[in-house]
Amino acid sequence: METLAPGIAVAFLAGLLSFLSPCVLPLVPSYISFVTGVGLEDLEEGEAAVRRTALIHSLLFVLGFSIMFMMLGISFTALGRLLFENQIWIARIGGGIVILFGLHLLGVTPLRFLNRERRVHLQNKPIGYLGTVLVGITFAAGWTPCIGPILGGILTYAGTRQDVFDGLRLLGAYSLGLAVPFVLAAVALSRFLGAYRKFRRYIPWVERASGILLIVVGLLLVSGRFTALAGAAARLTPQFILERI
Repeated sequence: METLAPGIAVAFLAGLLSFLSPCVLPLVPSYISFVTGVGLEDLEEGEAAVRRTALIHSLLFVLGFSIMFMMLGISFTALGRLLFENQIWIARIGGGIVILFGLHLLGVTPLRFLNRERRVHLQNKPIGYLGTVLVGITFAAGWTPCIGPILGGILTYAGTRQDVFDGLRLLGAYSLGLAVPFVLAAVALSRFLGAYRKFRRYIPWVERASGILLIVVGLLLVSGRFTALAGAAARLTPQFILERI
């Protein structure tokens, strides 16, 4: 059985790189304040009640965008399954698209449609916990300029899988990579802001690293080496772990 472990690891790393991208990381404090309904000054002070509120709403926010991303994963895998007879060509064409996404992030071949603003702006957050979940869904549906190429690469790989639940697992891993640092930032905003001031000079390098990751994944898909990599990982993975993947 071909293990999904390498793909899950790549998807998690892709989610983390999405969080560190130029149009997500700088706006994290604003999003945290918006979804929690708490001012930045109060969040920085970090009183127990405020941290609890930030934790609850940040978890609901990441639940919202995780639901949307995982549904997209299932959809892409289901589409790929319908076209199973042409699976090899799907992988090759999809790999070429992923390489283009990577070159876009490196600035080699800019794709204009990926540079257009497609965020959905909510003037007022819907009331209550459900409203926070809806904001998360809106985030996933509308935030394409930076995370679009990275997310597109993971969705393309999901489209090459036969099991529809593979798409769920891949996009679940991607969502986790995006969610973990967001929740940590929400409950420790003052530390996040301090770290961000030191890290922001490296944001362009994060974008380049994302581009390189996509190019590598694309080349593996085009050459069929991703399957070979997964097969090698399966042989090295204990059976009790394979049964849970």
